[in-house]
Amino acid sequence: MNHRERAMAVLNYESYDHLPIVHFGFWDLTLELWAEQGHISPELARGWSDGNWADQEISKLLGFDFNWYHTFGASTELRPRIEPKVLEEFEDGTQHVLDGNGVIIVQKPGITSIPQEIDHLLKGREPWEEIYKPRLQWSPDRLNSHLKYALKFAREHGWLPPATNGNETVTAEERQQLKGLFDAQGLPIGIHCGSMIGKIRDYAGLVGLSYMTVDDPMLLEEMVETVAELCYQATKATLEAGFVLDFGHFWEDICYRAGPLVNPRFFKAKIGPGYRRITDLLHSHGIHIVSLDCDGKIDALIPTWLENGVNTMFPIEVGTWHASIKPWREKYGRELRGIGGMDKKVFAYDRAAIDAEVERLRELVDLGGYIPCPDHRIPADAKWENVQYYCERMRQTFA
Repeated sequence: MNHRERAMAVLNYESYDHLPIVHFGFWDLTLELWAEQGHISPELARGWSDGNWADQEISKLLGFDFNWYHTFGASTELRPRIEPKVLEEFEDGTQHVLDGNGVIIVQKPGITSIPQEIDHLLKGREPWEEIYKPRLQWSPDRLNSHLKYALKFAREHGWLPPATNGNETVTAEERQQLKGLFDAQGLPIGIHCGSMIGKIRDYAGLVGLSYMTVDDPMLLEEMVETVAELCYQATKATLEAGFVLDFGHFWEDICYRAGPLVNPRFFKAKIGPGYRRITDLLHSHGIHIVSLDCDGKIDALIPTWLENGVNTMFPIEVGTWHASIKPWREKYGRELRGIGGMDKKVFAYDRAAIDAEVERLRELVDLGGYIPCPDHRIPADAKWENVQYYCERMRQTFA
């Protein structure tokens, strides 16, 4: 079996030869430190992104089989992006910067964490209609540009032959080349289906989104409908391009450590139908595993996801609230699958902590339909040797 076949077998409760050893990428600082320590080359550290050549090479060096966050599809981001610019600069080097989402952030020298947000362009209907809505419309170039980028990348690394024409539109032959490349990798590749509400939260900010649900729910519903339509058209175009992909995947990040960042009733009534429309489309193309990336305590939103065809929770952050697939499986049955739930903090400790974590995962793997994975990006305090040891122990335990 190849890694693609193993992963799909696990999630469909079918027999498999051994459990895939899976990760969810790395923080940039982690890779920078590992390069300084001589574990990887600076080229690998600089070149890394989810699922690309550097990701696959680092996976092999550590002992992982693949990164679950290996997806493909037309862009559902703002197009064009809002032009970033420095708005103000202070004596200590701190800057107030307008980013590509129209968010004003604080950038401080030497700080690598998620930046503080201090303001947002998206406040009310006028900026929505003038700045955001025009940038969230479907056009075929959203897929064509992605295909051109993938082809260019593959040719630069010698995976595909050089281009024989200068066409602006990707040809049927070039699409076949990409399809062949995907198949040859033997890795599960998902179709990225976008975000129903998480990106709106990015654009408006948590406070702005919260006020909008009360002050102008009609505007928020229009935003959700606009984004959902773009995601549907992007998914449809990618599927109709003929790529054989293994799973659907959404990104949301609409929860935190105490629960959802949006009212679950609103989520069920106004956002759920957007998922259903896309998952029905995926099902019509033979794709029945649909995963969703949402950090935080997601329990209150799981029913809406399951009701609307999203059946695989990821990355199941252990956190202070001890998220686990076990109570969800007891409540919702085998329709709910999972990827994640491995406490990444143990990578900073020692082998005994890793042994204990692998043992904790045993009963969860025995449930079926579950693939352990570090519950977010591997952080900068992770020791290279500990991550390697984890992969060895997982392979020994679940061979």
